[in-house]
Amino acid sequence: MLESMVSSAVPTRAETSDVATAVFDGADAVMLSAESASGAFPVQAVSMMNRIIERTENAPSYRQLFKAVRPPASADAPEAISAAIFTIASMLPVAAIVAYTTSGATAERIARERPTSRILSLTPDEAVARQLTLTWGACPLHVDDAQNVEDMVTKATAAAHRIGVDRHKPLLIAAGVPFGTPGISNLLRIVYPS
Repeated sequence: MLESMVSSAVPTRAETSDVATAVFDGADAVMLSAESASGAFPVQAVSMMNRIIERTENAPSYRQLFKAVRPPASADAPEAISAAIFTIASMLPVAAIVAYTTSGATAERIARERPTSRILSLTPDEAVARQLTLTWGACPLHVDDAQNVEDMVTKATAAAHRIGVDRHKPLLIAAGVPFGTPGISNLLRIVYPS
């Protein structure tokens, strides 16, 4: 995306604008190819793209513009769970949002809301975990499938501790019950890890 950075340490205004526009448009990931693979300044190119993304996401108008271009949510339980998570996370000091997901759809819906809390995406499917690495804000972890809700809470809490979240703040856990059924997010729990 920063093609001039193949041979220059500084992107053009157009390239900078392209990266910022992709962020405002809701892109989950932005990539470099020649700049980091064969360019003269690979570290600077990656660093520059990161700076542009961070500054764009921290711009005062970011959330307004992002919401303006986002397609409307459908009126169903999974979308309602995602909206509720965003509302709760904006009211409570949440340590992390945990999406227990089979297909990745729960984590993707939550990420679409662009919450300020970390998103842990727990999945029993390694391919889904790899796919989720490209989802905005998602930290995918491969775990065994949950046997019941309490097992899910235990796995979510253990995963949160493993990545070092604040133990004094609650976790929001979203999942679909019965477990292993893709696309049915219908459960939201607020858990205080101990």
